[in-house]
Amino acid sequence: MTGIDSGRSDDDSWDLASSVGATATLVAAGRAMVTKDPNGLIDDPFAEPLVRAVGVDFFVRMLDGELDLEAIANFSPRRAQALIDGMGVRTKYFDDYFANATNGGVRQVVILASGLDARAYRLPWPAQTVVYEIDQPQVIEFKTKTLAAIGAKPTATRRTIPIDLRADWPAALKAAGLDATVPTAWLAEGLLIYLPPDAQDRLFDNITALSVPGSTIATEFVPGIVDFDADRARDISRSFRDHGVDIDMASLVYAGERNHVLDYLRVSGWDVEGVTRTELFGRNGLTVPAPEDDDPLGEILFISGTLNALEA
Repeated sequence: MTGIDSGRSDDDSWDLASSVGATATLVAAGRAMVTKDPNGLIDDPFAEPLVRAVGVDFFVRMLDGELDLEAIANFSPRRAQALIDGMGVRTKYFDDYFANATNGGVRQVVILASGLDARAYRLPWPAQTVVYEIDQPQVIEFKTKTLAAIGAKPTATRRTIPIDLRADWPAALKAAGLDATVPTAWLAEGLLIYLPPDAQDRLFDNITALSVPGSTIATEFVPGIVDFDADRARDISRSFRDHGVDIDMASLVYAGERNHVLDYLRVSGWDVEGVTRTELFGRNGLTVPAPEDDDPLGEILFISGTLNALEA
């Protein structure tokens, strides 16, 4: 299967300033904006230096408050705040997920397509926790060097797996020390829409094969990917590309029918539940965005749960 247009291929590659990689920088910029925001849902002190190190002028100027997003992309202040709040509730949900997993005794963590995620540096991990990060080699190297240069140190044992998820990452993960006989906390955040449907299923099959009962998983499902509004996404992307940001969501995502994550994981033995982004806005005392201020992908379902013990 291919994306909506010719922007993706089975062997495409990217850096943190282009294609899928630029979305990682966009997300990190979002976390930096949330950290600056008075709502204070998260504190990610490493997001801003990572974004600045990538060096995309648009994102740097956004952090400095020098952009008029309403003029650039018809982003009203209300819509810009909705996007910041959306990143806040998303990040907090997965932060809380890891806290719950490690409070329950899990001591090995795998972050898939980790991008500029700095959780290995910023979360208060219990002693003996090992955090495995999987991403493309150049992404891993950039983040490691950038954070070392500012004196940042991981708060857990951090092990990096520099490999594309289209390669044999389970073998690389085990070679790096993952113990598949004890529970693991898995995270696939902001990843699934960039995978073809069969690759999404294969990802979860691999996770399940590497997991024992008591393992946990967290991810999200975007129902809007089935009937993705490519025209709206192109309009938004065009405005950003005019200002030097190489992100075209219409060509990066894989739209169309795919298995619902909740159903697929449950059939595979996971006891998972989903919560909508709208509900997370309410839980955190935030204003739910009006439809005109919403993301082109629409509502998002955040998912987490535990692998059941095998029946005798």
